[in-house]
Amino acid sequence: MAEGARPDTVRLQRLARAYRESGALLAAVELGLFTEIARGADTEETLAAALDLEPPNGERIVVACLGLGLIRREGGKLVNAPDVERFLVVDSRHYAASWMFFTRPDWNEWGQLADHLRRPGPPLEENASVADITVEEARRYHEATRAVGAGAGRHFARTTDLSGSTRMMDIGGGSGAYCIAACRANPELRAVVLDLPAVCEVARGYIAEADLSDRIEAVPCDFNQDDFPTDCDLAVMASNLPMYGRWQIAWVVKKTHDALLPGGEFHLIGEALAPDRSGPADAALWGLAQTLHASTGLAHSSAEVASYFEAAGFRDIAVEDFLPGILVRVSGRKG
Repeated sequence: MAEGARPDTVRLQRLARAYRESGALLAAVELGLFTEIARGADTEETLAAALDLEPPNGERIVVACLGLGLIRREGGKLVNAPDVERFLVVDSRHYAASWMFFTRPDWNEWGQLADHLRRPGPPLEENASVADITVEEARRYHEATRAVGAGAGRHFARTTDLSGSTRMMDIGGGSGAYCIAACRANPELRAVVLDLPAVCEVARGYIAEADLSDRIEAVPCDFNQDDFPTDCDLAVMASNLPMYGRWQIAWVVKKTHDALLPGGEFHLIGEALAPDRSGPADAALWGLAQTLHASTGLAHSSAEVASYFEAAGFRDIAVEDFLPGILVRVSGRKG
């Protein structure tokens, strides 16, 4: 809005009805709409037939996807937008639909957010969203996050000097994506994924698939309670930040510092707020989501995370964008 212009309701209406955009996107993925366009059903008529949709429903979903910019018309034919073609066509090696559906189980609860916010009593010290996770739940979780996790792991390996590292621990390491990418980048590196028992079982499958079982192990560890290995000179913790409260993250940072070998580095990568806590929205909403689980989790600012590092005794503390607008990296070295 131009400075001095009279406020209107356009932005507020868009936010209030954003669930419609999410619903249209996920329905199109679930129907296979983008895949069928990529395979040649590139008119409204042939697409509706390929999706087995009765009129006017075929027209409705096509028009919605056009309006959202998910598809467009070129020379009378329907084509996918570039990001849709890359990530939402099932034949693509970059297919990431599972990640798009990752938070859908929470939809109904978001509709009751005010009730969750009014919940009496203190939050749970243990995050209910991961407590007692089963192997099946862990497998679903990491199948959903695998594509983005693998990409983040490769980015970490490309942007981190791994040449002097000998053993790495990934705290809450999930599928092992960071360890896999780091070990591929440094043939001398060995690694350990620390996570809950059910998650470790799933991680071992991914590690074996990468043919790295001789260099990467997955060891059951609740990082809120259990000790860390003391033979590592590199530590990573990624995408766990908003799931835990301030004292919990500060405690993990301190434990990591104390467990690392002298000169060892710790890289904490997560959805962090700007120092003034004014955004970005993605980090703020990941923190708000913890209301649904009654946990202590919240959005931490990058400045707060740096203060945890300083209090733990780390030196050479650095804060940088890891994936701009999405993930921030805070790193430090043990003296």
